[in-house]
Amino acid sequence: MNRNPSELTFPLSLATRLRAATHRVLRVVLSQYMANGITVAVGLFLISLAVFAFAGVVAVASAAVGILITSLPDVPAPRRRKLTQMLPAPLLGAPLFVLTQLVQHDEVQLGLVLVAGTFLSVMLMSWGKRGGPITFSMLFSMLFAVAAPPPSSLEEIALNTGWYLVGAGLYLVWAVLTTHGLNQLFRAQLLAECITTFAQILRTQAQRLAPQPDHQALLAAMLGQQITLADYLQNTRDVVLESPTTPRRQRLAAMLLALLEARDHQLACNLDLDVLLNQYAHASAPTLPLLQDALNTVAAELEQLALDLLMGRARGTIVAVPDLRERLHGALPAQTRAGNEPAPLSTGEPDAAALLHSMANRIGHLHDEAARMVALARGDAAPGLADVRTQWQLFVSPTAWSWKPLLGQLGWRAPMLRYAMRATLAVGAGYLIALHLPWAGHGYWVLFSIVVVMRGNLAQTVQRRNARVAGTVIGCLLVMALLATRPSGFTILLVVALSQGLAHAFALRRYLYTTASATVGALLMVHLLVTGLQPTMAMGQRLADTVLGASIAWLFSYVLPAWERNQIPALVRRSVKAQGQHALLALALLNKEQTSDLPWRLSRREAYDSLSAVTLAIQRSMAEPRQVRPPLAQLEALQARSYQLLAQLTAIKSLLLLRRAQLDLTVAMPALQHASQRIQAELMDSAGAADRAVEPGPTVAGQPFQPRPDPLVAADLTPWLLRRLALATAMARELRRAAGQVKV
Repeated sequence: MNRNPSELTFPLSLATRLRAATHRVLRVVLSQYMANGITVAVGLFLISLAVFAFAGVVAVASAAVGILITSLPDVPAPRRRKLTQMLPAPLLGAPLFVLTQLVQHDEVQLGLVLVAGTFLSVMLMSWGKRGGPITFSMLFSMLFAVAAPPPSSLEEIALNTGWYLVGAGLYLVWAVLTTHGLNQLFRAQLLAECITTFAQILRTQAQRLAPQPDHQALLAAMLGQQITLADYLQNTRDVVLESPTTPRRQRLAAMLLALLEARDHQLACNLDLDVLLNQYAHASAPTLPLLQDALNTVAAELEQLALDLLMGRARGTIVAVPDLRERLHGALPAQTRAGNEPAPLSTGEPDAAALLHSMANRIGHLHDEAARMVALARGDAAPGLADVRTQWQLFVSPTAWSWKPLLGQLGWRAPMLRYAMRATLAVGAGYLIALHLPWAGHGYWVLFSIVVVMRGNLAQTVQRRNARVAGTVIGCLLVMALLATRPSGFTILLVVALSQGLAHAFALRRYLYTTASATVGALLMVHLLVTGLQPTMAMGQRLADTVLGASIAWLFSYVLPAWERNQIPALVRRSVKAQGQHALLALALLNKEQTSDLPWRLSRREAYDSLSAVTLAIQRSMAEPRQVRPPLAQLEALQARSYQLLAQLTAIKSLLLLRRAQLDLTVAMPALQHASQRIQAELMDSAGAADRAVEPGPTVAGQPFQPRPDPLVAADLTPWLLRRLALATAMARELRRAAGQVKV
């Protein structure tokens, strides 16, 4: 009996969707976030249980506070910096914990300590990601001390502080041991996350080759994905590139470097895309769909590789990927299939078929890097890490604590100083209001809501305000349901540990989950600190406190604002400078004086990171009042020109490194030097660069460059190099002009 074709495809489609959903769940369950959250939960539970068994519920409440504030900076990190990363949290939190207890009987003195402690804590965010967890460790040390009943004597304060330090010290030992024990797992998990994120970028790139794509929406999505990847990459570099001394570490480090190369090739795929879409979008030949399928194939290969890494599959069980070049070759028009890359026509510009061949080549390079990553994972390829093995410290974030970041934020217009002042005023106002509420005994929850909702910019504050209220409702309902069962102390400790582990795991992924879990943990810890808590009354009070605290944080976000438009000029200058330095080193890759590509790699990282900082600032500004937003049109032009310059330099780099034998070096070397000088003149000079006329470029055989008309000639790619250099120089000029138009 014949079956309807739709009946045949539906089960396959359903199976495909189920498989994709299963893989998404596995990527979350097996991620470093969950592994880190589990270690936090297990450590908190074991240490709390030991203290509970030894000294009872009062001791475990103080010890749990010490564990909690010490666990906040506990994220996957290099082994050598783990202790220095976490130690400041208890060292700075303990004095505030003691001081808050000492003044808790006096409302005025307590208010002064809370205000001063908030200012000092928030200023620690001057150290960026490293300072953020320490800030909240100090704030929570004060607020949990406020939540506890006022101590009756100095002996009680000493006892509470002692158990606080016991919990903090034991957790420090636990964190250092687990970091060493799970280091190899964290390396694989962090790399897998970057690979998965890059695969998503490739799928977005593939959608741009579809008929009539929504370019604006796809470009916006790709920018967001690029920012996410840049953030993940820095965390991954810090762990994966640390001491690549064993064969497995070297393979993972080499895979990370291959991923960075693949990112360059993906960016270059945007070159000449508009021309190709105009020529082939409505054509009957299936050229673009085949290229789109090739990109999706590479994405699927990378997603499978990431899953293999997460599941810890043995080298021999990872499946090698087939060569994609033959399929790409079949996607090309017949007249362009001979040779590696056709020469442009005599008009000075390549025809669409030639550009199509170039696009296929870039996708081929992407696939080559994906295949290299799989080969490295299988052990079929040897990692080449001469520079990384000896100079890996240059690739990771700095570990030393210095006064320079703090001193740089002491100016009146410094965003961190203004953030600290806003937070201080908000906490002071919240404290005064809480003193006069009918439920003033629980006013600390207002302060909790203020400090966790308020951020350095309005966009993040608004986002956290909404999630905080919703998460508090969910958390209160869960705590009421649990306390109604009259749980034992053991059960409460277990739930506190699980909730804190979940809050820790999703802190950077899903803030709603974090705030719901943190509410459960915080309320249960307060239940341990305050005897006689009435669970039936907690819901309304906690919700009212949360709404009040979130509202105060939101309102004070407009006090002494540090609008994004005031930060953008410095970010633009940093980005333009980074683009110029990257161009200088990328065009010097053929110089004999360049004995290593390490400086170029470092400059490439700064170019991407600085551009991501500009993009993030633009995104944050969208939540600000319309009248204070920066000039979005000019900034979008700056972004576009920056990415286009990076793409042109990537195409040039590919010619220099992968097609060197097909270049006439007697022409290429002077051309590279000339282009480098012109780009530096455009990007580095402080005045007039954008308005100067462009000097004549290199010539071939003493005559102005005229590419050969034969599209099959590809033995000499020098004409293509000269074209890319000319486009890069023109793009640098456009970038400088766009930067000059950013008037904020």
